[in-house]
Amino acid sequence: MVVAFAIVIILCLAFIHGCHCEGLFNMAAALHTAKDAASGIVGPGVKAFSVLEHGAKPDGKTDSSISFRRTFEAACNFHGNAMMVIPGGVFLIGPVLFSGPCFNPSLLIIQVNGTVKAQPNMGYYGGGGEDDIDWITFQAIDGLILTGHGTFHGQGSKVWRFNGCSRKSNCARLPATLKFIKVTHAIIRGIKSIDPKGFHIMISMSRNFRFFKVDLRAPGNSPNTDGIHMSKSDLVKISKTIIATGDDCVSMIHGSTNISINKVICGPGHGFSIGSLGHYDDEADVSGIIVKNCSLRETKNGVRIKTYKTNSPSKAWGIIFQDLIMTRVRNPIIIDQEYGNKKHSRSSKVRISDVHYINIRGTSTSKVAVDLLCSASNPCRGIHIDNVNLQYAGPQNDNLPFSSSCRNAKVAYRGFQSPPPCR
Repeated sequence: MVVAFAIVIILCLAFIHGCHCEGLFNMAAALHTAKDAASGIVGPGVKAFSVLEHGAKPDGKTDSSISFRRTFEAACNFHGNAMMVIPGGVFLIGPVLFSGPCFNPSLLIIQVNGTVKAQPNMGYYGGGGEDDIDWITFQAIDGLILTGHGTFHGQGSKVWRFNGCSRKSNCARLPATLKFIKVTHAIIRGIKSIDPKGFHIMISMSRNFRFFKVDLRAPGNSPNTDGIHMSKSDLVKISKTIIATGDDCVSMIHGSTNISINKVICGPGHGFSIGSLGHYDDEADVSGIIVKNCSLRETKNGVRIKTYKTNSPSKAWGIIFQDLIMTRVRNPIIIDQEYGNKKHSRSSKVRISDVHYINIRGTSTSKVAVDLLCSASNPCRGIHIDNVNLQYAGPQNDNLPFSSSCRNAKVAYRGFQSPPPCR
């Protein structure tokens, strides 16, 4: 019995040639595989499935959606190590669903070295209603590597005018470029996303993700183009990534737990956001969030926690913002528990606690650089501000002081403080 158990453990640790076992996923080895696979370096036991072999045309004009889907199905259903290949060239596709479970004994590799362009016509995606579908969806896959030097181009500039979220909060979002739902043990490395219709990347009900050297770009005025948006997901790490977009660089809503954001360059955009929370009934808590060693440049917000004034109770706790550099950022540090409708008489039922702001420096274009607006019925507790050095760099059009504002927040200060602490 002991020998048999040991053999199972060894096979699982050598995941690239063996099974996927929860808790034994070797992330370091998988990252090395992703790096090699981007350049086509794979072992002799890996079978390549090219979209060209299934009829895809790299001319940027012919719709290759069916060819992409057939290539994925062939790779996913192969009872051996497999790699789906999207070579150089420009491929036009509409919405596609890449759905598992797959039968590969190791992680399924998808190598992207060409440019994949989205069909611009919204008619392909449902036309703008609540039941719209996203562009490229990965679903129910255990073990995935998406790697390469290629680009996903959402052609969002052709449809951004249909986005109504600036006029109403319950708007129908436009299609995300990449959506991952019920995906576990995944690495996204080296790819680029340009001008999505909606979010660049969406993650839901997923676990154990690593984003490494990803490049997400859209104009600063592009509506609702969040960089990476996640919900109901656990163990997500984002590192050495560039996000320049029109909305949150990273947004974490209900059920986001154990999230690490490290060495990310954000801007333009709306900064790093936790929330909005309290929007739905029975929301799962948010906890274990670390944003560290990041820089923000000319963003609308810096690090933000936002909740609606609703009766939906939940908690956000165990949050660290550390070693951040802000350059001409509006609202560098903000908690807003009156998001959406500040005139509503009720207060937010979301409880915020154990939040740490450590070693944050740079420049602010807001006179109120630290703005903590917490719930009257559920005040923020355990807010720690340690060594904040922000200087005002906005217009000199009034005599208001550079300051902090705190409402319904219990704050502990330590070290240097600029702006001055709340009194």
